[in-house]
Amino acid sequence: MINSMTGYGSAEGRLSGVTYAVEISTVNNRYFKSMLRLPEALGFLEGDIEKQLRRELGRGTVNYVLRQKGAPAEALFEINEKALGTLLKRLGRLTPAGGVQRELDLGGLLALPGILSPAVPNAELAGRIRRKVQQITQQALKGLKAMRAAEGAALATDLQQHCRVIKTNLERIRLGSAAGLQQYADKLKKRVDELLAAAKLKLTDETVAREVAIFADRADISEEIARLGSHLVQFEKALKDNRQAGRKLDFICQEMLREANTIGSKACDSEIVHLVVDIKCRIDRIKEQVQNVE
Repeated sequence: MINSMTGYGSAEGRLSGVTYAVEISTVNNRYFKSMLRLPEALGFLEGDIEKQLRRELGRGTVNYVLRQKGAPAEALFEINEKALGTLLKRLGRLTPAGGVQRELDLGGLLALPGILSPAVPNAELAGRIRRKVQQITQQALKGLKAMRAAEGAALATDLQQHCRVIKTNLERIRLGSAAGLQQYADKLKKRVDELLAAAKLKLTDETVAREVAIFADRADISEEIARLGSHLVQFEKALKDNRQAGRKLDFICQEMLREANTIGSKACDSEIVHLVVDIKCRIDRIKEQVQNVE
């Protein structure tokens, strides 16, 4: 069954007294797009997380947030003590010479380039953190995918309902097109008889039949009805596909709308025109819904 591109999942776990929390939310997008927010100290995980998300999710905009809770200060950042000491010594030499007395702003000093930097864990700790975060991310993805599947099932139900109505209207159009041809023939013969009676002329039945045949060929919509019916079958088949069907469904919608437009342009019966309008409206609704299918 199809999956929606809208979903949310979260999970957390502990490692060495530090809690790692992951939140993942997704919305529709024509392609895959990831937006990752990680603590600076865990920036080395970005590539691994990106690959994990791409393996599990076909397309959509993915917002990924990783937070650390309870981490000691030394695990978050490092102070370049040598650079800070050198800077303080230079400031100490300048102050007496200039005769200027000022209080040092520690926050301003730490904000200078090269003084404060994210802590880089050693290889052994980095490996443990990587495995833990990937495990938590997988748990969050499981919840996310469950929500996307539930949303997809609701979407499929709504889309199938629209397809059933279109099928019903299409059958009414098929039956109405045959009756419409006979009505045209009767109207044409009656009108011709009235005009010729006034002029005291006579027109052969063969001539009337030829005009009706020309009209029938120009107004024939049997091929368009058959193609639109075939597109509906393919559409419903794609709804049951477990693979990513969003792009395929979108393409089928375009073809369905093309056939409906052709039927509308050829139709000369008001009831058929009204049915075509309803079909086109439902196809537009289907197209809007399909934009959120993975």
